[in-house]
Amino acid sequence: MSATLRHSTAMHLLQSGVPFNVIALWLGHKSTTTTHRHVEADLAMKEKALARLEAPDTKMRRFRAPDSLMRFLQTL
Repeated sequence: MSATLRHSTAMHLLQSGVPFNVIALWLGHKSTTTTHRHVEADLAMKEKALARLEAPDTKMRRFRAPDSLMRFLQTL
């Protein structure tokens, strides 16, 4: 099986929801680390993963260094 065909097949399996370890076995790899050469997340998969994330339920505040730190930095 050519490298291009292996990569395409692995990507289609991954996008179809097939677990990574099953793809590794299907490709005949003894280790899942070998599978990383054939399977890389494409832009659509990254967008789908990011869409699942929820915004944090915290309010971000700007960091304000204490006066002691500012004095120390000014001495450098």
